[in-house]
Amino acid sequence: MTVRTCLPWPDKRLRSAAEPVEVLTDEDRQAWDDLIDTMEAMPGVGMGANQIGVLRRLIVVDASNERGQVVKMANPEILHKSIELREHEEASPNLPGVSAVIKRPRALTVRYMDENGEMTEKDFVGLWATSVQHQIDHINGKMFFDHLSRTKREMLIKKARKLS
Repeated sequence: MTVRTCLPWPDKRLRSAAEPVEVLTDEDRQAWDDLIDTMEAMPGVGMGANQIGVLRRLIVVDASNERGQVVKMANPEILHKSIELREHEEASPNLPGVSAVIKRPRALTVRYMDENGEMTEKDFVGLWATSVQHQIDHINGKMFFDHLSRTKREMLIKKARKLS
C-alpha cells in the first residue's frame, strides 16, 4: 500500500493540464494503485493524478457505499451531460479545511481507456457523476473553486491561506 502525499495548493502542477496516455505503462498502473490507496486513506470518492504530482490523464473514482468498486480511467472524456444539475459540497485534500457547494450535471456518459487498455463508455449518476467531473477538472488543471463566482473563490482561497 502506497499512500502518496497530496500536493499543497498552490503547487503549479495542480494548474497544469495532464498529458494524454497513449499506451498504459507499469508506471500508470502503479499511479492508479497509489491513487486508490491515497483516496482510501483520506477517505475520499475519487482522485486525479495531478493531485499527487503525476501529470498523466489518470483518475480513479469509487463513490460506492460498500467501497471496492473503483473505476480506473485514462484519458476520460465526457460525451454527454444531463441538463438536470445536482448540488454537492466538494473539497480537495490539496486545499484542506475548505469546501464549497458546487452545481454539476447529475448524470453523464464518459469514454475512457480502462485498465486493460480498451476504450469503453460508462454512464455515471449522482455522486459518481460529481466525482468523475471533479477528477476530470483536476487533470485539466482546474480546482473545484473555479466553479464559484470570483468573490466566493477569493473568500475561499483567503480562508485556505489562513488555515495553512
